[in-house]
Amino acid sequence: MAYWYSRFLFERCLAAMYLVGFLVAAHQFVPLLGERGLLPVGRFTQYVPFRASPSLFFISPTDTAFRVCAWLGVALALVSLLGWPQQRGAVVSAVVWGSMWLLYLSFVNVGQTFYGFGWETLLLESGFLAIFLGGWATAPSMWLVWMYRWLLFRVMFGAGLIKIRGDSCWRDLTCLNYYFETQPMPNPLSWYFHWLPDAVHKGGVAFNHFVELVVPFAYFAPPPVAAIAGFVTIVFQGVLIVSGNLSWLNWLTIVLCIPTLDNRFLAWLPISPPALHDPVSVHRVAIYVLAAVVAALSVAPTLNMLSPSQVMNTSFEPLHLVNTYGAFGSITRRRYEIAIEGSDDGQTWREYEFKGKPGDLSRAGPQIAPYHLRLDWLMWFEAFSPRPQSEWFATLLQRLLEGDTGTLSLLATNPFPAHAPRFLRARYYRYWFTTVEEHRQTGRWWNRELVSEYVSPITLEAFRR
Repeated sequence: MAYWYSRFLFERCLAAMYLVGFLVAAHQFVPLLGERGLLPVGRFTQYVPFRASPSLFFISPTDTAFRVCAWLGVALALVSLLGWPQQRGAVVSAVVWGSMWLLYLSFVNVGQTFYGFGWETLLLESGFLAIFLGGWATAPSMWLVWMYRWLLFRVMFGAGLIKIRGDSCWRDLTCLNYYFETQPMPNPLSWYFHWLPDAVHKGGVAFNHFVELVVPFAYFAPPPVAAIAGFVTIVFQGVLIVSGNLSWLNWLTIVLCIPTLDNRFLAWLPISPPALHDPVSVHRVAIYVLAAVVAALSVAPTLNMLSPSQVMNTSFEPLHLVNTYGAFGSITRRRYEIAIEGSDDGQTWREYEFKGKPGDLSRAGPQIAPYHLRLDWLMWFEAFSPRPQSEWFATLLQRLLEGDTGTLSLLATNPFPAHAPRFLRARYYRYWFTTVEEHRQTGRWWNRELVSEYVSPITLEAFRR
């Protein structure tokens, strides 16, 4: 009974995260990974065995299947957000949560580099545990409360360890001097955070270490200490949300804090618990088996956290049931961006604008999160090298030269609305925030300087040889 309100709120917030994930799939999966995508799933399933990466799409790696499964996931997330499955009992609730987990697993396991982010496995692990939460009138299980706290602990403590072991700027408290400018996708407030006083930046890094390395142990303390630790973590994640776009990572971490809160903190919710009954015997046994599985699968992530060669965001089995997490073990000191330009004559060039990543110097970073712009994020990684590294990038250029509508839907602007350009090139720029005075005089948020040609001018014939 002490965690009924917690479960009520948690389920709806987790359903909202699933909703975002499935909406991203509905709008982006086909142009990225469809039959004519940048990394087609059909080719992936020819070389990777099902047992290594199980997915429904081994049966039918088609655009129709991708769209149907994505919109089915959206529908299931919506009914879960409304609480319909939970009101119809533990079995219906388990079927709906299980279906969402299976559908999203199917996208992740064939999503390749476009789905290689830690928040994908975090959503899957959170969603799998939700299968066992029970129905509206089922008394909440403390076993599941502890499993969710263990998941939150791994997310936060793993992130803290990877930082303190990694980049020296986390140890000398200077990482925030660079982070807001060089993070994957700055938002409207990132420029302001970047120009905060140095003392505030250092204090922010110290607070980061406290929240990630000390506070997580309090998740396992009795009430109200666990709840206080949860609230501290929520505040910390809130600061990350308002200072940048990290997809739904911070949002889902806040959701995972909800199981630290007992009824005394959530009884204000405009709902009253029904008459509760204990889980039936089959449900109880299933929870005990789940706890044993989680304990067994936690060995590898725990050893990884304790290892001096700790890795971030890794799954140790193909179902992503218990994973290891971490973020920003190193911080880039300079920001580089790839600008793609097209031309009809090879003389006059027009630049394609992306939806989230920096491009136009006068455009402030948009607020995107918890939505996830997968291509923009991969462009950030691609710019780590002054030369093309990824197969998908060459395909991106080819699709733009073909005027492919699916690919163009991933971009903010198409400077060639009437026809595809004859020529395409990519240029490599260094970007940095304008100073306060520069912004006041020019209205620009960014400065940039050309470093080199990233891809020399090419035509569509280059891809037909």
